[in-house]
Amino acid sequence: MIPASLRTLLNETRGQRRAEWAGREVWLANEAWGELAISLQGAQVLHFRPDAHDGEGWLWVTPTPQALPGTIRGGIPLCWPWFADDRYADESVDHSGPFHGPARKADWRLDAVDEHEEGIELHLSPLERLHSQLIPRLVVQANGRRLHLELITEHAGETPVKISGALHSYLALRDAFACRLEGLAGARYLDKLAGFAECEQQGELGVRGGLDRIYHTNAELTLDDGTRRLRVARQGSDSAVVWHPGETPPTDTSADAARHFLCVESANTHLDPVWLVPGAQHLLGTTLSMAND
Repeated sequence: MIPASLRTLLNETRGQRRAEWAGREVWLANEAWGELAISLQGAQVLHFRPDAHDGEGWLWVTPTPQALPGTIRGGIPLCWPWFADDRYADESVDHSGPFHGPARKADWRLDAVDEHEEGIELHLSPLERLHSQLIPRLVVQANGRRLHLELITEHAGETPVKISGALHSYLALRDAFACRLEGLAGARYLDKLAGFAECEQQGELGVRGGLDRIYHTNAELTLDDGTRRLRVARQGSDSAVVWHPGETPPTDTSADAARHFLCVESANTHLDPVWLVPGAQHLLGTTLSMAND
């Protein structure tokens, strides 16, 4: 579910091209295997629709995106090298760096595009250094059956660094309040809306209002909205963040539009932060595919 203006650009695309959308440079693909759109501000995947499946796509983007220097709500924003207020890697004097880190507002370059018969692989990196010791890069793989992202952090410095982060996926739904997220039954979680109280998930998760939870699990999850069963697998993550604003959406979208997404995020939070030593790497990944494939 994407804005009509982005839908028009994709409809006008044959093969691959760069274009401007919402004041940002975007890379677009409309190929036999499906469609893909990426904003080079933040290396943010905005849209993916495999040709093998009907529908508008697997990702949601707000119909009213913010102008620059704001960020676009939707798709898969990168939270790096920290998530929310887990600012372990924040190098500012008073730990006042941007919420979710600098990666999602930075300009990125497309370093390589590797095409093959079944799909495509892209490699992206920031135009400028975002941290004195850490270097991120993003790998995006798309084909007619799945979307896979790898956020890779390389330690190129001299002292250990503690990081958190997330692939903040906004998954498109027919109706968030009629969906079910399977695979969390029995998992422990922290409920941010209840002062980070520790709870245990009873049965499968349904959305009845606002949600902001960190589940301590690496289990594969399935999002069922009655018309589609989307499998969410995660790599390098023992935290699954589940978020929905309920009936009080953020200012850059409406309550009606917000009914059509649920965030199910591959993350490293204060439950599973990552210590990187010089020369080490960490891979945070997420894979989306149809549960019946």
